Amino acid sequence: MAVSAEHLLEELQIFGLDCEEALIEKLVELCILYGQNEEGMVGELIAFCTSTNKAGLTSETLNCFEHEFLSKRLSKARHSACRDSGHAGARDIVSIQELIEVEEEEETLLNSYTTPSKGSQKRAVITPESSLTKRSVSTRSPHQLLSPSSFSPRSRMSNPIKLIRFIKCEANLPFLQSPLPKVLTCKIEELGSELKEHYKIEAFTPVLVPAQVRVILITVILMSHLWQEPVTLLGQIGCDSNGKLNNKSVILEGDREHSSGAQIPVDLSELKEYSLFPGQVVIMEGINTTGRKLVATKLYEGVPLPFHQPTEEDGDFEQSMVLAACGPYTTSDSITYEPLLDLIAVINRDRPDVCILFGPFLDAKHEQVESCLLTSPFEDVFKQCLRTIVEGTRSSGSHLVFVPSLRDVHHEPVYPQPPFSYSDLPHEDKKRVQFVSEPCSLSINGTIFGLTSTDLLFHMGAEEISSSSRTSDRFSRILKHILTQRSYYPLYPPQEDMAIDYENFYAYAQLPVTPDVFIIPSELRYFVKMIPAFSHQSLPQDILGCVCVNPGRLTKGQVGGTYGRLYLRRQTADGEGRHSPCVAAQVVRI
Repeated sequence: MAVSAEHLLEELQIFGLDCEEALIEKLVELCILYGQNEEGMVGELIAFCTSTNKAGLTSETLNCFEHEFLSKRLSKARHSACRDSGHAGARDIVSIQELIEVEEEEETLLNSYTTPSKGSQKRAVITPESSLTKRSVSTRSPHQLLSPSSFSPRSRMSNPIKLIRFIKCEANLPFLQSPLPKVLTCKIEELGSELKEHYKIEAFTPVLVPAQVRVILITVILMSHLWQEPVTLLGQIGCDSNGKLNNKSVILEGDREHSSGAQIPVDLSELKEYSLFPGQVVIMEGINTTGRKLVATKLYEGVPLPFHQPTEEDGDFEQSMVLAACGPYTTSDSITYEPLLDLIAVINRDRPDVCILFGPFLDAKHEQVESCLLTSPFEDVFKQCLRTIVEGTRSSGSHLVFVPSLRDVHHEPVYPQPPFSYSDLPHEDKKRVQFVSEPCSLSINGTIFGLTSTDLLFHMGAEEISSSSRTSDRFSRILKHILTQRSYYPLYPPQEDMAIDYENFYAYAQLPVTPDVFIIPSELRYFVKMIPAFSHQSLPQDILGCVCVNPGRLTKGQVGGTYGRLYLRRQTADGEGRHSPCVAAQVVRI
């Protein structure tokens, strides 16, 4: 880059500054060194002098300008280029502090170009407490989270469908900040208390207290014997780095009551079988000699909630059919809802008692939505879709249950998600149409359904680690984790695209009971599984189980997909124990 000393002098004279020849040569050197032209260099120099109250242009001023502004800006550019290339690596505290100082200097510099307005105040630049990445160590929970305005429980509806737990958005207020630590603390303490009682554990040991090391002197043979006393720890599984969880990066974050939230690395080499994921509440038994690492020797699995016991209010019923389908309801190259029309034809033909329809109804990932090619507002397209379903299935008499999705482009993208609002619903359809939240637990003739449209199988499958000497099914392990952790979304930290409202998470995203049927749509391959609710070798797995169904999605790209069909019939209890009310389940191609 050719830099002219005369041009630099002319630019300085515009601001009424005269400069010695030695200083002009220094400025030429700085322009070449930092790749800046004459006009830009003089403009930044004047702004720097103004912001730092430098009276004249001296050699000391130029040195300060170079070290406090130019060199820091260059350092930040290098960091940014490294990060964009995908090889950022780990930063130490010094480099992070330098980046913060550079941002402060640049903001001060930019402010010097503007005329301050009356009563204006300089915004303090701070590091947000909530800026945790996906794999940040869960040492502390974020304090700034998106949360919807307010939620309140909705009243129970008449048979055959009864809402057990879901939420309703009362008003569209601005998002609030909600504290997180209390939620996670309650989760660890509540599950820890249940596990302690179930496994008859006397007491928990603080995470950072080393095991007692005792020396027994055997005077007869004049030698000493040393052994380590095992400890029992309660905590939540986490990762010690920004990468994916593996068997070398597992940490245990202790509860508040016994360990004050302290963390300790875990050595899994002595465990023959385990299945772990970030956010899982566990009890570990092992050796903690120094208080710096736990060598785990035993892992206590979670305990599921009991099943719902039918009452006289639920009444007896003959065999009933439940249909479950999950969006998208359009192919990826069209927005005409042709697959949805095929599903409506199936409903009118089979006449199921209840149809559970999961979003997305207008997919945020659809090509025409992402490209903004729709001529109508998102809300109008959704209402037309809803009107087509309600009016198209009216002759079948089927009850309709609508479950929203975080991919519904017109709806609030926060978890737990409030139900759809549809004020145009005809009066004749109000008794058979139900709008529920995501997630939701509801009762259909006394059979408890757990419903979620979030692809939890995919989220947890990407984070879970396991070791087993036997053939193990990943889907079954994940489903069992959901039941034993008693939560519709036990993963923490969540996926990057998940905006979780932890203020309402504990109240509305927990399982009230173990569901008889758990419907969990996913991009992964469809299935029907009977998950044993209790690990007991003497009991058949098809008796004490929860029926889990992934019906797939109604469309796969440009072709049709699948939906689920279940048959329910209450069976009287006999000497063998509980029988599932779901007598048959199948996945059908549209």
